[in-house]
Amino acid sequence: RGYVRYQGDSQEDSAQPGSSHHGQSQLRNVAFSGAIKKHQKSLSAWFSHQPNEERQFGPSFSLDAVHVDPVIRESSLEEVLKPSPDLTIQNQLQQPCRKVISLHNLFDVDACGRQVKNVVLYGTVGTGKSTLIKKMVVDWCHGRLPRFELVIPFSCEDLSHSHAHVSLRRLITKKYQHLRDVVPVLEASNLKVLFILNGLERLNLDFRLAGTELCCDPNEPVPPSAIVVNLLRKYLLPEASIIVTTRPSAVRRIPGKYVGRYAEICGFSDTNLQKLYFQMRLSQPGCSGEESQDRSSAEQENLVEMLSRNLERHNQITAACFLPSYCWLICTTLHFLYFTRTVPPSQTLTGIYTSFLRLNFSGEVVDSTDPTHISMMKYVAKTVGKLAYEGVMSRKICFSEEDLRQCFEVEMKTESELNLLEVFRSDVFRFFLSPCVQPGKEHTFVFTIPAMQEYLAALYVVLGEKKTLAQRVGKELSEVIGKVSEDVALVVNIISKVLPLRFLPVLFNLLKIFPRYFSRVSGKDRDAIAHTMAQELFKEEDYYNDDVLDQINSSILGVEGPMRHPDEAPDDEVFELFPIFMGGILSRRNRAILEQLGCSIKNLAAFEIAKAMKKTVIRKGRRGLPPSELMDYLFFLHEFQNERFTAEAIRSLCAVNLSSVKMTPLKCSVLASVMSTTCHEVEELNLTSCNLDSSSLRTLFPVLLRCKAL
Repeated sequence: RGYVRYQGDSQEDSAQPGSSHHGQSQLRNVAFSGAIKKHQKSLSAWFSHQPNEERQFGPSFSLDAVHVDPVIRESSLEEVLKPSPDLTIQNQLQQPCRKVISLHNLFDVDACGRQVKNVVLYGTVGTGKSTLIKKMVVDWCHGRLPRFELVIPFSCEDLSHSHAHVSLRRLITKKYQHLRDVVPVLEASNLKVLFILNGLERLNLDFRLAGTELCCDPNEPVPPSAIVVNLLRKYLLPEASIIVTTRPSAVRRIPGKYVGRYAEICGFSDTNLQKLYFQMRLSQPGCSGEESQDRSSAEQENLVEMLSRNLERHNQITAACFLPSYCWLICTTLHFLYFTRTVPPSQTLTGIYTSFLRLNFSGEVVDSTDPTHISMMKYVAKTVGKLAYEGVMSRKICFSEEDLRQCFEVEMKTESELNLLEVFRSDVFRFFLSPCVQPGKEHTFVFTIPAMQEYLAALYVVLGEKKTLAQRVGKELSEVIGKVSEDVALVVNIISKVLPLRFLPVLFNLLKIFPRYFSRVSGKDRDAIAHTMAQELFKEEDYYNDDVLDQINSSILGVEGPMRHPDEAPDDEVFELFPIFMGGILSRRNRAILEQLGCSIKNLAAFEIAKAMKKTVIRKGRRGLPPSELMDYLFFLHEFQNERFTAEAIRSLCAVNLSSVKMTPLKCSVLASVMSTTCHEVEELNLTSCNLDSSSLRTLFPVLLRCKAL
């Protein structure tokens, strides 16, 4: 209907206008149907594509196989703007969400009976906005979203990088070529169209007429932000439906009169959803690799059962799994711990955490309206990393509001810095810190995943953020003087030839010397990083703890047995992953990923730290270490991913005593991997009481053949 306008004044044409119009409309509809089917096939292939991390850290699953819809509740602009309540575990978990609404009902009529056209779907980082949109698109492609005949998704990140003027028609056909015949009649047709705008916080929108003029013509070239504004104003394609996803801080950028419904993604606020996700994810065929079917199935069921019991205790892990992205991290870590038979160089624990942060923060800036455009991960490393580091140094995992204020607000001096902090608290704070579940500490905060504290502390140190005021000023002066001295050189040389001023060459030489002097100071700073790594790696008070892999396993699955009485003094906190993460972050692969996140670690810095480590780490590693500590040392060498350094470290070991260490397939793979960096004979290898099975022996066979004493 409306595709063909009949015009004609001849008797022959006027004889059967209806049949001619109907025939042409049918032909056009068939062509449009074919174009939309091609569009669906293309979208399905693209949105069903899983990221590299899915294929790298465990078996790849289809989106339908493991997707669990998070809780979505209807909200309002007033709720978004009002101050958030105290962030306690009671406010976050097991509270019945009012006005729960499903994804497919977001465009139902509102309470007043009005048809909803614009929906704003918001949620903090990690609640699953992007995954939910991917699932929505895939559902439409497979006919499970019949409300809409055409879905057109756009990434606001892509739109933000486009500065040239472009028409809506050109914008659609440039991205979706199959729609080139559909777009010209989009306005005249009765197609039910849905536009998806994912990540609105990336765009700077101005709804004032003085800032963005009205535009109702899909063929008129305007800035991409103006297209978005006029679509939301309903001035451009007024009958189209629009769903916008954004972080909470950017919700207010759209005036309330243009929004028909606000909806908040609450994540897995019900532990039953958490259990369902883990059951679906960990029970998938192929999750356990090439083991026998009966044995792998039993191990998978045992993992799911232990994890469910730990969730039922309302342990700290329950607060972490409020965020679907942390559920992914837990499943990936469990796959690494239990189902890794060989460890390729790309598969490390540090790599899992680095890739996890890339999945959530790739391309993210704190605030797109701030002129500094500081990357989210860089901001996190400077602020949350400082809190994490101070906690590791003082062996503390619970932080009060005063602790947070000291790390976040003490150096705030400008309006811009305060605005960045406000955005961070609104959008990202709960991703890294959550309320403590321990009785009597409900108003303190802990890191959502304990190992994340150690990772961020390691990142804070390796990035060189742990500097004194003199070091920071010195670095800035060095950079400025280094740039100025090149320009001053020419001027000074010319003046010294014309005027007999002896002090000018001296001044020039001083300018050249300062950056060189500071580079020596920087070298000492890298020595300090290496010293910190060695000191934390070989702490004698941690010598007789479980090895770090067992500690991670216990933190996820819990410790079976009687629970400690609330009044009983807790054991000292252990931070043995901290130095291991420091080494892992320095590996080439992780540095490349962190570079994408705005956290740059130069090759020269990594080389100098590794060089300094040889004086400390290898020397201390030569001493006789208890078995669990030696396993940690071997795991550190695996995470460091420096073959020459590892070979030198392994050759320096006289004996390898791992007696009574529970040698899982992963630990056997790590041992075989680090020992393969050198071909020398092993004086003695002690594997008594290590629970070795035939599969583990096959993994270790090349190492066993090189042992003089076994």
